[in-house]
Amino acid sequence: MMDRKRLILFLLLPIFLASCTAYKDSLYLREDQVLDMVEQHERHYVYRIMPKDELTIVVSTSDPASSVPFYRKIGQAKGQQAMTQGLDNAKLLNYLVDNEGYIDYPVLGKLRVSGLTTRECEELIRSKLETYLNEVPNVTVRTLSYKISVLGEVKSPGTYSVSDERINIFQALAQAGDMTLTSDRTDVQLLREDASGKCRVYHLDLTKADIALSPYYQLQQNDIIYVKPTKAKVRSTSFNTNSSMWISLLSMAASVASLVVIILK
Repeated sequence: MMDRKRLILFLLLPIFLASCTAYKDSLYLREDQVLDMVEQHERHYVYRIMPKDELTIVVSTSDPASSVPFYRKIGQAKGQQAMTQGLDNAKLLNYLVDNEGYIDYPVLGKLRVSGLTTRECEELIRSKLETYLNEVPNVTVRTLSYKISVLGEVKSPGTYSVSDERINIFQALAQAGDMTLTSDRTDVQLLREDASGKCRVYHLDLTKADIALSPYYQLQQNDIIYVKPTKAKVRSTSFNTNSSMWISLLSMAASVASLVVIILK
């Protein structure tokens, strides 16, 4: 009787261990005590303008007419006055940062903005406009191209816009509906392109709490997150896809075995 119980426990042990491992691997931010053990300095992610970014730039003055030359609207030729007949209600033109990091701004010409924060870009434009205006203008710079993409084992893969120029990897996953239970949380891949156009892949373990200390915790514009499926999910999908083939093979094997038994008799 005892041997039978031991045999049952022996057979059930792998199933129990597998279920514990699966549960453990499905958790985020394990070993969070590491965050209390490491001295953390105040860190704020600062968005910096990159080539291919699209910017909106608004100049405000006490006399609206004085700021007109520093706008260009869609359909308006370079050097054409913004208040020309037929363009009054046209949409303002956004500014695309070229591969060298410049924008072509009305009157001021080429301005290098790559590597600047939006606040630094505002200060640059403000300082150059002061020579043309009788006051210090109010300049607002915002980016329209801050987007991140989330692919793979998430509920809603896709590309998402970021309005406040700041997002971390968990916020990005939350926008995509979170990772599924069949995702690999220990090796989430981050594809990032730097200002020079070089792409690199970084491997992130989201089950460890020290991910919050990683330089890749805060995402940059145009980052791509790929969530891999677990090996069990791949095996299950492969088996389901080829189930009809396996059934046919097993049926054939059973038929051959039955024929062999008949012949041997």
